[in-house]
Amino acid sequence: MVLSQIGLDDVLPLHLADCTFPPQHPLAGQRGTVYGFAVRHAAGIFVFDTGIGAGNAWVDENFRPKIRMVDQALRDAGLAVNDVIAVANSHLHFDHAGQNARFSNVPIYVQRIEQAAARAEGYTIGEWIDFPGARYETLDGDAEPFPGIQLLATPGHTRGHQSAIIATREGPVVLAGQAVYSVAEWRGEADPGDRSPKSLASAKRLRALGARRVFFGHDAARWDAA
Repeated sequence: MVLSQIGLDDVLPLHLADCTFPPQHPLAGQRGTVYGFAVRHAAGIFVFDTGIGAGNAWVDENFRPKIRMVDQALRDAGLAVNDVIAVANSHLHFDHAGQNARFSNVPIYVQRIEQAAARAEGYTIGEWIDFPGARYETLDGDAEPFPGIQLLATPGHTRGHQSAIIATREGPVVLAGQAVYSVAEWRGEADPGDRSPKSLASAKRLRALGARRVFFGHDAARWDAA
């Protein structure tokens, strides 16, 4: 068996935005945070989720986001955007794929069913998804785009949601995306906002992986195994 060359500290959170939920949202008035992630891999940098884009009037009015550009987030982590070899989106909502255009001509891995859903009016911000040089690599279920980096289909929040599993020397690191919303939900201390059978099954699937560490798309905190 070949041991992973990825270390636990090679999986880096990228704080990409803070926002305020609008009146029609279940979390109306509360502040929310948005995270993406970078993985230092032997082949280059792998990015999972790209945060909120800039300049959309509807997003600005309804969510009042304080955006951090992914270029800067990578630099602050000691990384360079030009070293990014691939991107994956947990799903294509505007707060997870909003800066995809920064990665023109870089492969972006999404589930095929998610890309199809994103064509529907109101699903996302179309110009943040379809841009010159967009290079989507569509998946039908689980895949391993690079050794030690696996994408697992975790439908529920959206039909085409996926999570990333990073095989590190210290054990698996889960990038849950929005399959599990927070540390509290992961620990069973908060009820899941989505109790659909698919959401519950996806969360159960992630919990069964024996993770060493878990990160979430909307929680600054992480979970570490005891």
